[in-house]
Amino acid sequence: MTTELPVSGRAAPATDPAGVRGAVRQVPAYPFTPIDVPHKLDQNENAYDFPADLKRLATERMLARPWNRYPDLHAETLADRIAAFENWDPAGVVLTPGSNVLIKLLTELGGIGQTVLTVSPTFSVYTLEAQMLGATLVQVPLNPDFSLPVEGLRAALRDNPPGVLYITQPHAPTGFVDPEAAVRELVEAAEGWVVVLDEAYHQYSGTDFRDLVQAGTNRLSLRTFSKAWGLAGIRLGYALTSPLLAGHLRKLVPAFNIGTLAEAALEVALEHPGYVRERAQEVRRERERILAALQDHPLWTVLPSQANFYLIRTPDAEAAYRHLLAHGIVVRRQDRLPLLEGCLRVAVGTPAENDALIAAARAFR
Repeated sequence: MTTELPVSGRAAPATDPAGVRGAVRQVPAYPFTPIDVPHKLDQNENAYDFPADLKRLATERMLARPWNRYPDLHAETLADRIAAFENWDPAGVVLTPGSNVLIKLLTELGGIGQTVLTVSPTFSVYTLEAQMLGATLVQVPLNPDFSLPVEGLRAALRDNPPGVLYITQPHAPTGFVDPEAAVRELVEAAEGWVVVLDEAYHQYSGTDFRDLVQAGTNRLSLRTFSKAWGLAGIRLGYALTSPLLAGHLRKLVPAFNIGTLAEAALEVALEHPGYVRERAQEVRRERERILAALQDHPLWTVLPSQANFYLIRTPDAEAAYRHLLAHGIVVRRQDRLPLLEGCLRVAVGTPAENDALIAAARAFR
């Protein structure tokens, strides 16, 4: 079943006394409340900080640069370095402070007055931005096994005015990875749409859709330094796309939006990418260890994942969440989302954090 949510036409007045648009007032704030506990496994973060020696090198580079001068207009120097790392045309690299910003700009680019098409459940920022910016939001439910509903999405592509199509691999919040043939079929069917392949977690799954993106001018790979690179505090996301689409997208990017200090840190990271591969390999090992350790749990079911997080299905998500919190572990409830009844989302932590999670799970009765 396809759900279609047009923001326009609702009963609320267009503005309030403060001048805020009705669409903005009706959308809830981003659903996150920080909780201070010993084991933070609720935001899909890298469990490890940027390596200390690289942090020192980045700091030295920051101190050597003038802070009184504006940075590059569109971070061209850093874009060149990312292009070299990704083997991509620099004219097709677009940078913003986090991939969330790119999602907002992509909705402005192709969604306003048009369609944002994705699945359900999905990453909440897709839907929040669509609703706030007045796009028609169309969501097609995932299949029961969390795979892409290829036929349902193809029908939605045919039945709705073009706009933006979001395909996430690995998928969030399930961690599912679809066969390449299914992704390719949808991308090739989306002629006239802006097609976004969100690959925020691709280092953990070993998937890479750059070749598919390069095959069309309307396609874009969304990537981030926040996850496998361990630089969520620096805030940098980027798009790999065609020079044509990048040129239009760049019109929406605020000038000087990547600061000199962030640029220095990211340059150092790109010069020393080996740590990313090592940590991604550890996440994969730890993820499989957790799944194996909890596969015989009498009440909880750990669902397979190809990302740096996984879902635990429980009979009572509230009770399970409170139990883990009492053991100093914070996770993310997902039980209000379609198909995810009773589910908690848990990030893969350090071995010690994962041991604590396993022990707390086994203590639940």
